[in-house]
Amino acid sequence: MRNPLPPLVAVCAAWGVFWGSWSALLPAVKEHLGTSTAGLGLALAATPVGAIPAMALAGRLARGRERGALALCSALFALSVLAVGRVDTPAQLAAALLAVGATSGALDIALNLATGRAERESGRGLFQPVHAAFPVAVIVAAPATGLARDLGAGTTAVLVTAAAIMLAAAATALALPPGRGPAPSGGDGHRRRWTAAVVLGVLAAGVLAVENAVEQWSALLLETHQGASPLLAGAAPAAYMAALTAGRLLVHALPRLPERVLYLVAGLGGGGGIALAGLAGTPALSLAGFALTGLALGPVVPAMLSRAAAGDPTGTQVSALSAISYTGFVVSPLLMAALAAWLGLPAALAAIGLLALPLVVLAVASQGPE
Repeated sequence: MRNPLPPLVAVCAAWGVFWGSWSALLPAVKEHLGTSTAGLGLALAATPVGAIPAMALAGRLARGRERGALALCSALFALSVLAVGRVDTPAQLAAALLAVGATSGALDIALNLATGRAERESGRGLFQPVHAAFPVAVIVAAPATGLARDLGAGTTAVLVTAAAIMLAAAATALALPPGRGPAPSGGDGHRRRWTAAVVLGVLAAGVLAVENAVEQWSALLLETHQGASPLLAGAAPAAYMAALTAGRLLVHALPRLPERVLYLVAGLGGGGGIALAGLAGTPALSLAGFALTGLALGPVVPAMLSRAAAGDPTGTQVSALSAISYTGFVVSPLLMAALAAWLGLPAALAAIGLLALPLVVLAVASQGPE
């Protein structure tokens, strides 16, 4: 079969372009709408609300139809991005982000199913390099959007560009081989697949909760608690994302590692890294801690998805694991807000690292080579 990696990477990278750009557009969006921080936050909450049910539906519809589902979900996501550029009120923004969340969630499922199928049929490990494309795109798109704003580009122009990139990526998805329809499932095997998906999904949700905490709170920690400049503070999420990418590419380049080794490194390195970052007294140590967290945790979720895809040609495990793990992004802001109010932000970041420790338990419980 032709190399499936380029179209899969193109879609994942284009997806990351929007989310990197969106983070840099939020100040302009807030100003345009004339809303408060609380009002903006309420509108932003529509994104996960739209994503979760869409992920469940996409998991049912995309299995066995991966190429068409990926192209369609990518195109619908691009159209939803265009709609965001036309909003004038917080209510309109919430409605547009509901659609963005739904199409982004469906795209997440379709991409993982397509990558899983390509892994099985090509015999090559693909999840690590495909998932590495997202943080690279975020790292590039966020400052590029800031530069575009400095040069006079408006929110609509940036969103149109992001949508055009996504539409181009959707076209590349058509180069993937067509699906053969969903594989049959049922009986005891179906129940075992669901059990495995729930276990891995809960563990992955913990990893993504830590990831979200770094993305949302790391810059604030350095600037408000350690006296770092805005430029240095902004390097915290970038250091995490760069290390996340490096971890995925490193694992892809190495001979296949036993999964229990990945889990052990992720649990100890990820949990220890964010604890160091939160409790360190200097920006340099915190940056090192965030980088260690990304390096250790980065390969884990792609490895889980690869395992799920290899063991279940029906796609049930991949779609269920993807949907369950997404709850980490939903829970993390609420959990961090509660912990920060109780313990303060530095200790809260250290405490959320405990969510990585169940990976150590899984590593110790694993027997034999994977």
